[in-house]
Amino acid sequence: MNHSLPPRRLSVAPMLDWTDRHFRYMARQISRHTWLYTEMINAGAIIYGDPARFLLKDECENPVALQLGGSEPHALAEAAKKATAWDYDEINLNCGCPSPRVQKGAFGACLMNEVDLVADCLNAMQEAAPECAVTVKHRIGVDKQSDYQIVADFVGTLCEKTACRTFIVHARNAWLDGLSPKENREIPPLKYDYVYRLKQEFSDLEIIINGGIKTNEEIAEHLNHVDGVMIGRECYHNPMIMREWDQLFYGDNQASIEYETLVARLQNYTAAQLSAGRGTILRHMARHYLGLMHGLKGARQWRRMLSDAELLKSNRPELIAEAWAEVAKANRFE
Repeated sequence: MNHSLPPRRLSVAPMLDWTDRHFRYMARQISRHTWLYTEMINAGAIIYGDPARFLLKDECENPVALQLGGSEPHALAEAAKKATAWDYDEINLNCGCPSPRVQKGAFGACLMNEVDLVADCLNAMQEAAPECAVTVKHRIGVDKQSDYQIVADFVGTLCEKTACRTFIVHARNAWLDGLSPKENREIPPLKYDYVYRLKQEFSDLEIIINGGIKTNEEIAEHLNHVDGVMIGRECYHNPMIMREWDQLFYGDNQASIEYETLVARLQNYTAAQLSAGRGTILRHMARHYLGLMHGLKGARQWRRMLSDAELLKSNRPELIAEAWAEVAKANRFE
C-alpha cells in the first residue's frame, strides 16, 4: 500500500447491505481520515464469482479495509490474494458475526471456539497478502461464556501464533442459539471494561472497541482506554456524525464539508455511476443518503423524495439537488 495511513482511531463498522462502495464514497466525503470497511464478503464469492462485483471501490476510499467471511485457510488466502489487486489497506477476518452454527463453511463468532483454526486462517491470509495488514474482528465470548479470560485467551493465542496486531472487539457476547443477528446487536450486555482490560494486558496490541457507541462524547471517553473506536449503525442513520471527527480526533483543522458541497459531490457521483453502467440505478445509491439531513428541518421531505419509487425510477441525479432545495428552503440556507 502506498498511502500514508492515519491511525485507526475512528472507523465505520462493516455492515451487511449497508457499507457498500456507494455508502463508502459518501462517508469519505464527510471524513478524510476515518477508516472504512466493506460489508462482510464470503471468501467463496470472490473466488468463484466476479471479483469486480465484490471488490470494486473508488480510489478516494482509502484508508479502507476488506472484511472476509470464511473458515477455510486456503479459501481465505485465495480471496486475500485476489483482493491485493484492488488496493485495500487491510483485510479483516470476521469472527464476530452471530451466524447459526454450521459445520463446513462456518464463519463468524463460532470461530472463537476454534482459535487454532483462526490462527491458521490469519497466517494464510497474511502470506497471501504480505503488503496488507491482516486483522480480526470478534466478540468477547460465545453463548453463556461470561469470563474475561475467554477473550483474553483468544487474543493472547492469536498474538503468539500470528502476526496480527490489530483486534477489533465488539464488547458483547454472540448468542448463537435463540437470537437473531439483530437481537445479537442489542440484547447481550455490553462489557466495555473487558475491552479496556485487553488493552491493559496487551499494551503492545492495537485494541479497537465496538458496540452501542453513538456520540462524540462517548467516543472521546473510550479513547482514554483503547486505541480506536468503531461505530456502526449510528454512522449509517446519522452519517454527519462523522463531520467533526477529523478535527476532534485527528487534529485536522481543515473546515468540515458543507451540506451544499456534499450534495453537489453526491449528484456528480451518481451521474458518473449511472453512466458507467454495471446495472447501477439511482436507488442503489440514494438509499444510503436518507440519514444525511438528520436533525435538520426538512429532513423528512429529503427522506421522502429520495425513497419515492416513482421519483427514483427515472434515474435522474438532479433529484438529489431537488431534495436538497427543500431542506435548504426549510433551513433558510439559500
